[in-house]
Amino acid sequence: MQDKFALPIHWNDYEDIAMGLYEKFGDDFDESKIYRIRFTDLLEWVLSIPNFKGTREESAEGHLEQIQSAWVYEWRDNQ
Repeated sequence: MQDKFALPIHWNDYEDIAMGLYEKFGDDFDESKIYRIRFTDLLEWVLSIPNFKGTREESAEGHLEQIQSAWVYEWRDNQ
């Protein structure tokens, strides 16, 4: 359920995206698995995060790389 008071998330909100991915997948992905995720899959997962307002057309490889790194840090913080 989306929080109607939550701020929208955009492509440059790497930490917010990483938290959303960690909330969705938890410990299903560890550091090595996160870095092996195909960008096509990562893109779809990001687009499905509640309150994410970015579009597929706005995505870039650099965004996805930053998201992977932020997700790894989020995973580490929760270990």
